[in-house]
Amino acid sequence: MFCAKCGSALAPGAAFCASCGAPTGLPAAAAQPPSPTPVPPPQYPAPSASGGYTYATWADRAIGYIVDSLFVFAAMAVLYLVLGGFFAAIVGASGESSGAAGGVCCLLLLMFPVASLLVGLYNRVYLVSQRGYSIGQGVMKLKVIDANGQLLTQGNAAIRLLVQVGLGFVPFGGMIDLLWPLWDDRRQTLHDKAVGCFVVYNPDVR
Repeated sequence: MFCAKCGSALAPGAAFCASCGAPTGLPAAAAQPPSPTPVPPPQYPAPSASGGYTYATWADRAIGYIVDSLFVFAAMAVLYLVLGGFFAAIVGASGESSGAAGGVCCLLLLMFPVASLLVGLYNRVYLVSQRGYSIGQGVMKLKVIDANGQLLTQGNAAIRLLVQVGLGFVPFGGMIDLLWPLWDDRRQTLHDKAVGCFVVYNPDVR
């Protein structure tokens, strides 16, 4: 296309001639909408040493859990001595033994989750949020991180603990939670998934 006034070549879609400024009578080129910015996929710790993190195996996590459970059993023993003595005193004062059996049964059922919660507030909330691992995880050189590779906040660590303890009240819930990393591609338990965290080998000590 050429300008009708000066004969200069016109740029495609130009409303005025670049040489003489005369209107061309052509419709202006429609503005092209900006291309949408692609949304990056969520980032997760890479499941190999080349990415900086390696997901902990189920066996190492299980050993760490057993070590942590030793402290829970110690707390259970203390609770049993304290609460058992309390029930014994009540039974001795009332002289009724029928309710004692039911009380001891309820005590035994509640002791493990209660002890897990009490010990976990320090071992699985405070320590994990401050340094990244519980006592048992430290023995196995493991670390708990979020999707950005950062330590969990105390709030997320507390939610993670509550989910773990809560699953213990569900029939077979605690067992399923413990075994879940065996078939999970990121080796997460259900209480890991509740806050989007991962258990990896600690790169600071390995």
